[in-house]
Amino acid sequence: MEKTVFVGVIRQNDDEQKVKEYLDELEFLAETAGAIGEKRFIQRLDKPNPKTYIGAGKLEEIKAYIKEHEIDLIIFDDELTPSQLRNIERDLECRILDRTNLILDIFAQRAKTAYAKTQVELAQYQYLLPRLTGMWTHLERQRGGIGMRGPGESQIETDRRIILDKISRLKEQLKKIDRQMSAQRGNRGNMVRISLVGYTNVGKSTLMNLLAKSDVFAENKLFATLDTTVRKVVIENVPFLLSDTVGFIRKLPHQLVESFKSTLDEVREADILMHVVDISHPNFEDQIKVVHETLTEIGAKEKPLFLVFNKVDLYKYVQQDEYDLGPKKRENYSLNELKNSWMGKENDPCIFISAKEKIQIDKLRNDIYKMVAEIHAGRYPFDNFLW
Repeated sequence: MEKTVFVGVIRQNDDEQKVKEYLDELEFLAETAGAIGEKRFIQRLDKPNPKTYIGAGKLEEIKAYIKEHEIDLIIFDDELTPSQLRNIERDLECRILDRTNLILDIFAQRAKTAYAKTQVELAQYQYLLPRLTGMWTHLERQRGGIGMRGPGESQIETDRRIILDKISRLKEQLKKIDRQMSAQRGNRGNMVRISLVGYTNVGKSTLMNLLAKSDVFAENKLFATLDTTVRKVVIENVPFLLSDTVGFIRKLPHQLVESFKSTLDEVREADILMHVVDISHPNFEDQIKVVHETLTEIGAKEKPLFLVFNKVDLYKYVQQDEYDLGPKKRENYSLNELKNSWMGKENDPCIFISAKEKIQIDKLRNDIYKMVAEIHAGRYPFDNFLW
């Protein structure tokens, strides 16, 4: 595993605790990719340095640390510009990744089907294109040499054309697969559709397995699921389609949002969105906001939303109403207190469950049954098997 340090910036008006939580997420991302965290560097800045993202003093501090501890990799919790990436690599003489590149790498590891691989490859080339010049810095040192400037530029132009051609071909491949998948969705008829959405690693796949009695890959890692999985589910006598989609994340690279938009057609075409939230996460409110922003970006913000607060088993007093003798904190809430909190009162409909421990799952099934039966009855008014 690669020894890694992480770098973040606290901007003006930023909350220091949230920046630290974001770095927690960045480290979790890195561990998912196969790195091991060694240290974090945080700097307060009004705005990131346009040349090196961080200040010269912090750059020197990092340089001394990575030399002393033989660090393999430095990861920044933001997308670096091509010039920032080039300047930092030159100054630190170490491999640099930004948040976008790290997420793309994880998606590349997780992609299993031809469709997912094509989507990720397209996003990678779109990320690489503006950064081509950084791959030719060895020629810049010889800029004054006779005959050196021209070949360097022509090589970059050659690479740019190759990448543009690959991007064009990949887009055509995706269009072809999109048509096939659209036909598949059309063949499913007019069945009621529910789509699971949410931040990555909130338990969507575990819930999918529980409701559909399927075997969708579920793991305590970010982006365990990339491909959309659709299963037919029957609750009592009402059938519907349940889909599990790729998780969302803060600062999800624009290239991935674009290339995965077709995968998210299941979300756009769903009758109901089940927004799964990890209520045990200290930053779950921000995660809800990220999901809402992503739904808006893909054109699905107007869909009926059923909020499912998952992982209540991680609350100390979830099954009883006893009070802790210490200071009252959210993690000590009982299930009744959670229901009566702003989370229960301001979100309708919503439910508090644990997919892992099967808490409130019977009620969840009953709630789903009522919603699906209502849509089904409106769609098939003469279908008498509902009564």
